[in-house]
Amino acid sequence: MTALAVDATVRPRPARMWRAVLRLHRAVLIGWAVLVAAVSGVLLWAYGPGASAARADWQRKCTAHGCDWSSAISLYHTAYTAAEAMIGWVPYLVAIWAGAVLARELERGTARLAWTQGVTPTRWLATTLAVPAVLVTAGSTLMVLLHRLLFDAHKVPMSWNWWNDETFTANGTLAVVYPLLGFAVGALAGQLQRHALTGAGLAIAVMGLARTTLSFARPHLWPWVTSTGSDYQPSRNVLYGDGGAVTSTGAHIADPMCRDSTTCLKAHDVTGFYSEYHPASHFWPLQLVETGIALALTALAVAAAFTLLRRRTA
Repeated sequence: MTALAVDATVRPRPARMWRAVLRLHRAVLIGWAVLVAAVSGVLLWAYGPGASAARADWQRKCTAHGCDWSSAISLYHTAYTAAEAMIGWVPYLVAIWAGAVLARELERGTARLAWTQGVTPTRWLATTLAVPAVLVTAGSTLMVLLHRLLFDAHKVPMSWNWWNDETFTANGTLAVVYPLLGFAVGALAGQLQRHALTGAGLAIAVMGLARTTLSFARPHLWPWVTSTGSDYQPSRNVLYGDGGAVTSTGAHIADPMCRDSTTCLKAHDVTGFYSEYHPASHFWPLQLVETGIALALTALAVAAAFTLLRRRTA
């Protein structure tokens, strides 16, 4: 037996496998570090000098009759929305990367080469996903904390609503969990397609479907607060749901659009109105319920990916 022969019973040390994954995907990981640094820098700028300049212009130029946005105010708002957009795109970027990388390694046979070097298919997949997942989770957590710092400070009275999809995602645990779902979806898509382009395409399509479905379901993940009265009672900082009229029996019906017509209201037996809404205090219940659903989907996708790999390599 020559010195170059490989003993199949020898398992590579886990530390070496981690280092191998870091070397293999070094360019992508450097790109991720640059993205995190850029978004963090934008958020810190908006929290500090950007907010100070925007607030000074707001106090100087805005009155009760209106406000003409200056360049400082526009830059402040643009920095906020751009950072949110980048945080929101992270799960899709992760899904594309995972789907393309897994499919490419299976297509080119580099995965099988690793398996012949004493690395089991299960360990190969776990290490390939775990190393980037840890780094992405750390970076996403940092961006979420900085986003919350800026959002809570809110030094300029602009309409930043907690229930907007971009803000809701970037302001809590969903911005950390959705990238993990992207890894899981990408791992499964890459094995199903085994071609980099189609693997990435399937991954981003499934990720988009999952996020869109959960976004539509979000307002219904926690019980609404119902307000009733003789007229609609609009409140600030709330997410409105259903609304309508209340009859003498307490039934909720569609608004008959009677305006102030007493005759019309009596004809429809309307005694008041109701509205359903989520106050700001419902942010964390809604956030955590959706996070739990996303984690469950992640676990299912990971289990499916490992099961499919074991069956194909049995």
